Order: sequence, then C-alpha cells, then structure tokens
Amino acid sequence: MGDTHLKSPAMQRVRLWFTLAAIVLVGGAGLWLWWNFDLRWRPHVIGKNQAQIGKILDSAGWVSPHLTGPRLYVVAYRDCPECIRFENDALPKLQAAGVDTRLIVIARADRNGLVLSTSPERTTVAELWLNRDWALLRRWLAVTPPQAWTAPGLVPADGDSARAAVIEVGRKSVEALRPLLKANGVDFAYPTLIWWTKTGVMHACVCVDPRGFAKVEQELGA
Repeated sequence: MGDTHLKSPAMQRVRLWFTLAAIVLVGGAGLWLWWNFDLRWRPHVIGKNQAQIGKILDSAGWVSPHLTGPRLYVVAYRDCPECIRFENDALPKLQAAGVDTRLIVIARADRNGLVLSTSPERTTVAELWLNRDWALLRRWLAVTPPQAWTAPGLVPADGDSARAAVIEVGRKSVEALRPLLKANGVDFAYPTLIWWTKTGVMHACVCVDPRGFAKVEQELGA
C-alpha cells in the first residue's frame, strides 16, 4: 500500500517538480558562476562610434613610454584606488610585452560642492597634457600616498588660464566618451581601457576589478 502511495500521480508530479526545481537551481548557479568569474570581466566589443572614440583618444594629452607594440589607452585619475591597482599589477606586464600604454590622466571637476582634485594634481595634469613627459608621470606615480605629491618645479595651473583650459579639455573628453561608450553597453568608470585587437576590432574594459586585468593582458600578449 505504501508503494502504491509513492507511485500515485500526485506524488509523481511532486517529485517531477522537485527534480525540475533542482535542475533550474543548479543551472542558475552555474550560469551565475560563469558570469561572475568569467563573462562579466571579458572586454566589451565597441561596434558603434569607433571613429569618434578613436579621435577623442588620439587627440587627448596621453603620455606613454613610446613602445612599438599595440596601443592601449588608459583613462585614469591619480588617486583612484582601482587605477593604482591596475598601474601596480598590470601596467608592468603590459609594458614588458611591448604594449604602448598611453595614459590619459584627468583632474576631475568638482561635484556637488565636493573638491575632487588638488592644486598639485591639476598642475601635473596640465603639464602632462602639454608636454607628454613620461618621466614626470613615473615620478608622480611613484609617490605614495598620492597626496604627498607637491608638483615640484612645475608651473602652477591655478591662476594660469591656458593651463586651466587644458585641464578642462581633459574633463570634456571624458564627458564626450561616456555616451559613446554607453551606446556599446559600457558604463564609463576609472580606469577605462580601450585598445584594438590584432584583427582591428576596438575593445574596452572598465577595469575596476583585478579579474579584468588578465583578459586585457591575454588579448595584448602580456
């Protein structure tokens, strides 16, 4: 009688629903793990606005070691924790592989009454955009904490209309990039990396997590 009860249509339906639910849960967990540890960190293909994005990047005040490998544009600001992590962990590997790492450093505009850049930072950004001095950028990046940097020997940007205008160009470049990248499903954040693959396809990575670094390094041969 007990076996008959277990084999009843009602119980069979319950067992079937439990089995289907288990399959869905396991499959969902597997998909989440795939997304969380792999898919979400893959570079985005930039299929729209390539010409406009490329023009903004090329005309920006990027600074690089002038290596002969593929170009990689990195949009960052100095004391961004995610940018510092990228500069420490991934930048040396990429440069060792010959990647021409072109850093576009921004002095962010004030927002909602909050001052988001310092006077030495603005001074250094203006100097980098004007003279593209890689040695200066290396000296700046080597100072920790970033707030200890005093921009020694540089012409102050505050009070200098020409240098202040250069800083504003950098800020406007970022604001111009945001909607162009958004159209490709990329939400701009610091650091944002943009490059071209060997086949000429533009890719981007909002590399706010180290799990994204390996994907960039792999594509660029580091």
